[in-house]
Amino acid sequence: MRNKLSVLIVLLCAMPALLLAQKSAKVTSPDGRLVIDVALTTTSPVYKVSFKKQPVIKSSPLTLDFDNGAWGKNLKINKVAYSKADSYYDLVVGKAKHIRNNYTEAIIPFEETAKPFRKINLVVRAYNDGVAFRYAFPEQAGWKNYTLYDENTAFNLAGDPKALVLFLPSYTSSHEGPYTHKPYSQLKVDSLMDMPATFEYPNNIYLAITEAEVVNYAGMYLNKNSDGTMRGKLSPLPGQDKEKVKAVLPHETPWRVAIISDRAGALIESNMLTNLNGPCKIEDTSWIKPGKSTFPWWNGTVVPDTTFAPGNNFETNKYYIDFCARNGIQYHSVVEYGQHEWYVNDGPDFMPGPNADASKSIASIDMQQICDYAKSKGVGIRVWVHWKALYPVLEKAFAQYEKWGISGMMVDFMDRDDQEMINIQEEILQTAAKHHLHIQFHGSSKPSGLHRMYPNEFTREGTRNYEVYKWDTTINASHDIAMPFTRMLAGATDYHLGGFRSVPQSKFKIKYRSPLVTSTRCHMLAMYVVLESYLGMVCDYPQAYEGQPGFDFLKAVPTNWDETRVPNAVIDEYVTIARRSGDSWFIGSITNNKPRTHTVKLDFLGAGEYTAAIYTDAADTDTNPNNLKTETRTVTRNDVLTLPIAANGGAVVKISKK
Repeated sequence: MRNKLSVLIVLLCAMPALLLAQKSAKVTSPDGRLVIDVALTTTSPVYKVSFKKQPVIKSSPLTLDFDNGAWGKNLKINKVAYSKADSYYDLVVGKAKHIRNNYTEAIIPFEETAKPFRKINLVVRAYNDGVAFRYAFPEQAGWKNYTLYDENTAFNLAGDPKALVLFLPSYTSSHEGPYTHKPYSQLKVDSLMDMPATFEYPNNIYLAITEAEVVNYAGMYLNKNSDGTMRGKLSPLPGQDKEKVKAVLPHETPWRVAIISDRAGALIESNMLTNLNGPCKIEDTSWIKPGKSTFPWWNGTVVPDTTFAPGNNFETNKYYIDFCARNGIQYHSVVEYGQHEWYVNDGPDFMPGPNADASKSIASIDMQQICDYAKSKGVGIRVWVHWKALYPVLEKAFAQYEKWGISGMMVDFMDRDDQEMINIQEEILQTAAKHHLHIQFHGSSKPSGLHRMYPNEFTREGTRNYEVYKWDTTINASHDIAMPFTRMLAGATDYHLGGFRSVPQSKFKIKYRSPLVTSTRCHMLAMYVVLESYLGMVCDYPQAYEGQPGFDFLKAVPTNWDETRVPNAVIDEYVTIARRSGDSWFIGSITNNKPRTHTVKLDFLGAGEYTAAIYTDAADTDTNPNNLKTETRTVTRNDVLTLPIAANGGAVVKISKK
């Protein structure tokens, strides 16, 4: 009797735990610092996130609105499947080469206890640098496909962190604009916020919210509600506002990602987005060669005063190809001249007309001649194309590009990230890979780590950048410094780099041809290191570069990296990023409109001696921002560099193994 009573007491004591196990799940990062808890309430599943035992995201509901009814109530949790993973993979293009993928995972199977008895799994992962979750819709009887009206994923931030966010007017957008930096409580309500959005807590905790592996789904935005919580808002399918996603089961949503650390620089170092994507889908990647490229549209296709007429012709392109060949620039871009594309089009302002055909060049351009000449000089040819002119003839155009010998292209003016456009972009990447073409998406939404699966995606725009110097005064060093802490956290950032004609702000004027810039020469050089982009633009004209201070650094800086470190970072103020390529390190440091002195510990170097070529702002950059100082010295991993940086300035260092 005593034994039976003991067993009964044990069972009664265990019942709360058993009940708890049926209504909650907890996932802890491998290092134990991050915890994501998922629980089931009477109205919905909820989750919360803590870092170093400090709340970061408070209890936040997860509900979905489908064509066959809302999901969130009348749920039970079936047996949770826990697992761990610790593996490595190599990226073809990226900010690092050899990546560790180390996480703890729980698959939490929710099942409705009332009609329509749908089964939806919540897949939750905890990394040392953040947490992520996605909804998975397994194949099941009685539910073959779905139409999603809203994904009401909530982010209920703890406290009142300082936010750095981009507000957008609508879902149809090129994702360009100024960033807002203020306490979360002061952000306006019911306005779309782009992702990544970054939040700084007073106790040195940093949070960035974005998404990964956006495939066959709609892009997501954030919206602050009147109750103070943020909810995800999906871009609607074209022509209406209600339907966001249509899919056949089995299906998965993108990952909802929270990158979290006690260092702002760790947000930049994080590889969570590629970790959350699948492996490379391109079997042979030997043809994928990242590098730098001209983009003459930015400078107005300036050519010297010679015997040939500038324009859409062989001689103009030959001039730029020869410049590339002399200076080790990997690609030349054939774009337009006089507001007319290189391909057949009868529409105005680059918009495709009824007879547009991106597979055919205009009469004045012999693309085969241009490609053959470039090949003889060791230079690749890229082209610019409006997506609406390209997509109707996608296979035909890409087959022709491959025949000519084109290496890749900029695909422009998408300005959408609804499910239809997301699928079009993936189709472009897949078709391009078949024909050995790399892609630069312009007028596009943020990346989501797809360059792991499709390493022929070299870069994306989705941000206000130096093209704006041609028509506005809203681009400057203070705008630049927002990029590493927001848009760049999502991946490669296309930025029209390389303006070499800087003037003080007081002397700046808008020029469509030979545009001016306002940050110092060192700042412009540092952007090649600070920004992640596997296709760095060299946008100015040849005579603006050759013989100019700092051009040697521009020629030497790679665009693809083996390792990335961030020794200095203060959100919206300054950043120093060190990136390794082989045995060489490149350091880029930028500030906003305030002068600073940065110290950089070189403890990331290996053993032995290195030669450091150091470029810093000259003393007179307030009147001549193109001036810089150069110094060469021997350094080791025990050294600390001191880099004086002017207002709107920067510094760069090339460190080579002796």
